[in-house]
Amino acid sequence: MKILIPVDGSVGANRAVEYVINSVAWLKEAPQVCLLNVQWRLASGNIKLFINQETINDYYREQGASALAEARAKLDAAGLAYSYHISIGSPAEAIVQYAQEQQADQIVMSAHGQDKLSNLLLGSVASKVTHLAGVPILLIK
Repeated sequence: MKILIPVDGSVGANRAVEYVINSVAWLKEAPQVCLLNVQWRLASGNIKLFINQETINDYYREQGASALAEARAKLDAAGLAYSYHISIGSPAEAIVQYAQEQQADQIVMSAHGQDKLSNLLLGSVASKVTHLAGVPILLIK
């Protein structure tokens, strides 16, 4: 089973990682875990007049690595193998696209991420993913 866990560095995202770790005992074999962090694309246009693309890419990598750090540490401590990827773009669409590319069997994600304003009822990213994805989604509170 291949499980995709979108990670934004929030407490909720790390709870999703912990859920998967604690669920391993229920499965016949250890799942293939894929961590995904999605960085919003920086405003285009004039920004490239002041900052080169290499610097922008370094920023995406640094921010993504920071958001993934705790999730990776938890999986390392549990001895669970995983892969990770940093995408750039709109989070919901990038999550669904990556799930399709990786042929994920399930997406396990937090119902609420870091964006407090859009998380009034159900996180806007989680809501969009549930509507767009073609695989089962488990939302963790």
